Parts: sequence; C-alpha cells; structure tokens
Amino acid sequence: MESKITTENHMVGLSQEPKEENRNTPFTYGQPEKVNSNSWRFRNSVQLGIFLLTLGIGIQFFIYVLQASSAGAIEVSRPPGVEGFLPIGALLGWKLFLTTGVWDDVHPAAMVILGFAGLISLFLRKSFCGWFCPVGTLSEWLWKLGKKLFRKNYQVPKWLDFPLRSMKYLILGFFIWSILSMGRSAILDFLHSPYYKISDVKMLFFFTRMSTTSAIVLFVLLTSSLMVRNSWCRYLCPYGALMGLFSFISPTRILRNSKTCIQCKSCAEVCPYHLPVNRKEHIRSSECNGCMDCVSVCPVENTLELKTKWFNRQIWSPLKLGMVIVGLFIGLVYAAEITGHWKSSVSEYEFRVRLQDIDSSKYSHPGGRVQTPPRP
Repeated sequence: MESKITTENHMVGLSQEPKEENRNTPFTYGQPEKVNSNSWRFRNSVQLGIFLLTLGIGIQFFIYVLQASSAGAIEVSRPPGVEGFLPIGALLGWKLFLTTGVWDDVHPAAMVILGFAGLISLFLRKSFCGWFCPVGTLSEWLWKLGKKLFRKNYQVPKWLDFPLRSMKYLILGFFIWSILSMGRSAILDFLHSPYYKISDVKMLFFFTRMSTTSAIVLFVLLTSSLMVRNSWCRYLCPYGALMGLFSFISPTRILRNSKTCIQCKSCAEVCPYHLPVNRKEHIRSSECNGCMDCVSVCPVENTLELKTKWFNRQIWSPLKLGMVIVGLFIGLVYAAEITGHWKSSVSEYEFRVRLQDIDSSKYSHPGGRVQTPPRP
C-alpha cells in the first residue's frame, strides 16, 4: 500500500463537514492514513546520534578535568566540541572576527559551531534546533514522554503565548546589546581573560557543583517541558531566538497546496510549535524548525513540501535534509581542524595551572588578569 493518498483517486466522500472557506476541498473516506515513513525516523536517528555524541564529549571532558586536577598523566584529550555550550563567547568572537579579521584562538570551536548553526538556519529554516541541538532533542523527548504519561500536552492560551514567546527575544536582545556596546579592546580583554580561558570548566561545574537554586530552576524547566511542547525552546532559549531571526529570511519554507489539501489537520497536530500549517499557504514563522514532520504525516501526495525558492522542483526530503545538515557539520569541522581554527590555544600545562586556582576570586569574573606561571 502506498503511504501517500493521491488526489486522483480520493476526490469524493465526507469524513467531516468542510469549513466554509474550503467547501470545494476534496475529502477522503474515513480518517486519513497516518504516515510512518523511514525518512521521518531518520530525523530521530540524527537527533539520537548527535545527543549521544554530545554526551560522549561531556564524559570525555569530565575525565579530562579530573585527570588535569591530579598530579598524574592526562590520558585523554580535551574535546573541542564542548565549546558548543559557550555561545556568548562565540558571539563575541564573531564580532571580533567580522570587525577586525582576528579569529578567537581560546575557544575557536565555539565560533565554528555557532557559525554552522547560523548557516543552516539561514538557508534551511531553524533546522539546527529541529535536527541537531541536543537541548532541543531532550526537550522533544520530554514533551513526548509527558504526552504518554498524561495522555496529552497542554497548550498555553494564545493571549499568554505571544508575550511568553517574546521573552527569548528579550534575553537575546540583552546579550546582543551588551556585545554591540563592547569595543575591540574590551572583547579582547574578555576573550583572553582567565575567566574565559577556563569557562568550559565553569560550565561543567554548573552541573557537577549545582546549587540548590539552580537545581530548583532546572527541575521547573524539566517539569514544564513534560507538560508543554518545547517550553524551553519556545519561550526562553536565546540561542533558538537567534536561529529564528536567521530562519525568518530563509529562502526555504514549508509550502501547502490548498487545492489538494483535505483539511485533515494532521500537519497542525504534529507540529511541535502548534503552527497552523493547514491554514497557511506557506510557513514563514521563525518558530518553524524545519523538522518536516508535517510533510511526513500529510496523507496527500505533493500537498505539503519543503521548498527552496531558487529551485523550481522539489529537492528536499527528510533524508536529504538530514544528510546535508550532518555532511555540512562534518565538512566545517574538518576544514576548521586542518586550518588550525578548531583546537584551543590553551595548553595542557596552562589548563592545569589555572584549574588548581579556579575557585579563587580572579576567576569569578572576566575583569581579572593572571599571568601563566613559568614552566619549571
């Protein structure tokens, strides 16, 4: 049996009363078939792979810090990928690079990862959030788990949803304003400060030395993610807000053929951001994360498609989109590594010296300076 319903063979029959504006829309007999294609499962496989990779990077970095804290030999290398969790430093690094041509050598991988996220969001919607981001993946797993536990997810009322969605842009705006107000010398001072050189360890300590307040906040966020779809991503994530701004001008978007749409509403129901896909000719919303779940569940062939305006024909499927995203990431990381733009300039010796003194006041803020002790 074909997974898609062709409009040629299903032009009659009523399963529900059509809305006035769609009274000429064809309907299928009974409930439209739900699609469970291999391509749709491919996105979940990509998410799982990236999540496990991120988890492995975190474990490797934890072991590296433990070994660097001791007097013994360090038997694992510091994984540059951990810098993906330093987006503020990456933004500062990009401002410095775009204004002076100087590439941050302290945490260069942070710039590569942010650049990758912005690039695919600019050309392929907010697909970094829907396909790649491990926090987005965890958020998606939580609301799906919540749906199984509570048999539904809760949707925030429209009058409250918009102001809540604005919060992530306000947070992003604060960071951008702070970064734009910093001059070249201030950025260089921060990027070469003792604090920033050891900021990846500070980020690790947030989880390994979590305060009671942080634990409570994290618990609230996790609980809300169980009940509301992508609550962190939708309302609070400034990283996602930045990707949303890129995706808003993306040449790629979901298009709906209103002539063949049967108004089954499967697309709107499966959308993780509650976008009215069944009512729009095209989706321009910055909330669209390019997951293509709406395309996968659409029972009518060639009714919902992800298209790029420069191409006259349909070129995107979930499989192709996922391969392009993963392939681009691998290519950028490889190019950055062979050109010396991936690994940190902070040596193992300097890292060890700074780690011994990390709890002192000079590492509590980026304003302090400390000279690396001479090698014995």
